[in-house]
Parts: sequence; structure tokens; C-alpha cells
Amino acid sequence: MKQLFLGFLIAVVISGCGYKPSSYYAKQALGDRLYAEVTISRQDPRNSVLIKDAVNEAIVSRFGGKLVTKEQADSILRVNIQSISFSPTVYDTYGYVIAYKTTVVLAMQYENADKKIEKLTATGEYDFSIEANSVISDTNRFEAIRYAANDALDEFVSKIAIKGLRNGNNN
Repeated sequence: MKQLFLGFLIAVVISGCGYKPSSYYAKQALGDRLYAEVTISRQDPRNSVLIKDAVNEAIVSRFGGKLVTKEQADSILRVNIQSISFSPTVYDTYGYVIAYKTTVVLAMQYENADKKIEKLTATGEYDFSIEANSVISDTNRFEAIRYAANDALDEFVSKIAIKGLRNGNNN
């Protein structure tokens, strides 16, 4: 009898909690169909392409949305790279840098179906190490920028989810 009651209690708690992931609320705020536009930097076009790929990947994987043309979109997402920086974080006993922190700051603007425009800034970081007395290779640099951009996009998803929850999209 105790096991039956305990099983019933667990079933009620699990079914009644109403948990919904943040991506659910972000999707409610932005819609299913999204158009992403990343401004290509003339000074560093390769990083802009990395950010564009990360944004497209985030739309599909984190939002569960579909990439569509601007005319078909429920929301339009515009992304600008505000800054990309590398800061030394760890030094070896001889004073050589052996670890860096990459920081990517993205300025994002999204326009929903009601033509309401919201502006947000998201920051992502990524730590990586290198060999002592060496420079950052292009591979390390691109990988660090990609991971930091993904971290910034995670922050963006969280901010959008909070806005969706505050605006009453929490059915």
C-alpha cells in the first residue's frame, strides 16, 4: 500500500510541476520561423562567417526553429559583432602566457511579427590553453571565437526566454 501511494505521489509531482525549458519560452517570443542576418565586418570577415554559422546553428538547435527567408519569417534577428578580445589568464613560471580567455560581445536586435524591435547585448567567453612561448594559432583562434559566440547565443536565448515569460507567453 505504501509503494502504491508513493508511486502515485511521484506521478502527481512529476506531471504537475509544469517545467518547460527556456527554449520553449524563447520560441514563444520569437516564433517558429526565423531569419538571421549577421553584419559582415570588413576588418575581420572570417570571424563574421563563424558568428553567422553559430547563429544559424543556435536557431535550429536551441530554438528548435526553422531558417526561412525574410518575407516568411515570424521574427528577424540581426547580429553585429561589437567586440572580440583575447586576454591572457594564466602564466607559467617563466612569465609566458599559457592560457587565454576569449570574449565575444554581440549586439542583437530582433523584430517580431508585430514589428516590435528589441535590442539586446550578449557576452560569451571561452578559455583555452596554448603551448608556453607560442602564439595563438588560427585554429585556436577560430575555435575560441566559435565557442564564445555559442556562449553569447546561450545568454541571448536566456534573455529572450525571460522576456517571453514576462510578456505572458507562459501558457
